[in-house]
Amino acid sequence: MEWIQGADNAVLGWIQQYLAGPAGDWLMPLITALGNAGAVWIIAAAILLCMKKWRKTGVEMLVALAIAAVIGSLILKPLVGRERPFNANDFAGLLITPPTDFSFPSGHTSSSVAAAVVLLRRDKRLGIPALALAVLIAFSRLYLYVHYPSDVLAGAALGVISAFLAGWLVSKIPNPANRL
Repeated sequence: MEWIQGADNAVLGWIQQYLAGPAGDWLMPLITALGNAGAVWIIAAAILLCMKKWRKTGVEMLVALAIAAVIGSLILKPLVGRERPFNANDFAGLLITPPTDFSFPSGHTSSSVAAAVVLLRRDKRLGIPALALAVLIAFSRLYLYVHYPSDVLAGAALGVISAFLAGWLVSKIPNPANRL
C-alpha cells in the first residue's frame, strides 16, 4: 500500500509542478463544478427522459448514477475512510471549497464515467463527447488536489461497473417499449 501512496503523491506533485497555471486554475474549478452531485449527468438524464426515443437511456443513466452513489459514497467512502490529499499533505493552494467527505473512491469520477458509459453503449455520437467530459472532470479532481489518482481510477472502475449493472437491470423491465 505504501508504494501506491508514493505513486499517488508523485503524480499529484507532477501535475502541480508541470501542469498547474493560471488557465488551469481558472478552468478546472468550472469543470469540476459540472460534476458536483452528478449535476450535469442528472440534467442530461432528465432531458433524455423527456424524449420517448431516449427515455430508456435516461432511466439507465439515473440507475447507473444511483448505483455509483450508493456503492461509492454510502458504502466505500466510510468503509475505507481515506483522508484527502490536501489534508494529508498540508496543501495550501486549494482552489475550491474543501470537500468534507472521504477521498476513496472519487464520486465525481464514478458518476461521470457511469453516465458516459451508458451513453457510449447506447449511442457513440453522444457517448464520445460524454466520455471526454468525464475524463476532464476526473482530471480536474487531480488538478485541484482533492483526490489521489488511485481514487480516480477506482471511481472510473466503479462507474463502468455501475453502467453495465444499470444496463442489465433496465433490460429486465418487462415489456420496456410499453413501460418506458
